[in-house]
Amino acid sequence: MIPIDAFKTTAENQWCPGCPNFGIQTALKRALSALDLAPHQVCLVSGIGQAAKTPHYIAANVFNGLHGRSIPAAIGIHIANPALKTIVTSGDGCIYGEGGNHLLHAFRRNPDITVIVHDNQIYALTKGQGSPTTRRGETTRMQFDGVAIDPSQMLATAIVHDCTFVARGYAGDLEGLSALLQRAIAHRGLSLVDIIQPCITWGNHPVEWYKERAIPIPDDHDPTHRNQAIALALEAPDAFPIGVLYEKPARETFGAVYRQQTAGKPLFELQALDPGIVRKRLAALRIDATPSFREPYKGAQ
Repeated sequence: MIPIDAFKTTAENQWCPGCPNFGIQTALKRALSALDLAPHQVCLVSGIGQAAKTPHYIAANVFNGLHGRSIPAAIGIHIANPALKTIVTSGDGCIYGEGGNHLLHAFRRNPDITVIVHDNQIYALTKGQGSPTTRRGETTRMQFDGVAIDPSQMLATAIVHDCTFVARGYAGDLEGLSALLQRAIAHRGLSLVDIIQPCITWGNHPVEWYKERAIPIPDDHDPTHRNQAIALALEAPDAFPIGVLYEKPARETFGAVYRQQTAGKPLFELQALDPGIVRKRLAALRIDATPSFREPYKGAQ
């Protein structure tokens, strides 16, 4: 098994002392170690934010992108080199807010990547504005009279779209979170793990408030039952059922058909296209090569 110390870096950590992000970082390193994944076999992808700094503090391949744009980058990395375990790790604002549209289409495409959301119900890097998961009525440094709209329900949305693995963890439960992340990373297809991560500096509730509401999913829950899973997901933000909400038999993953055409080889192992073929295909895209586009519309007047 790969030792946890293999993922240790010398980067200076910029998180607040005692931040639950440290728990997520530790749980992720434990999961990678338990899965016997070496640092060179892993690519961590993030956007912008406090949670998005996680890849800086774990020795592995890293792509730190724009705010909300981690998922398209991760999909590109996975398509180019499916041998890498590609893991997105960023915040609720980054993935559910700025990156929400990318997440919706990732549900449709089903890439074989893991998306880990550090969900603290606040924008922490920019000092406490309401995020997509902030509860209605809560006051923040920007919403002085309280948040006026309901929070997003991205886990329920994921289940509706048949995301193949949907789970919620709690940053304060290292053992349980590590086991949950192991399952998510090992799962074939898109895995979405929302992790309740209290912000001890800018958040509206103490850690104890979250601990009381982070309750294990009942033992009799059937994770293949979509309606049951949606009902559990919709308990947030008043309660946070912890565990696997929904797990679906693997769908065809994004890029699978393409890889069948390339004998399973990733992009970086393929020969470049013949320049003549490239010129021919580009010429077919020229407007003057398709005169029908320039003909007057002859439909109903």
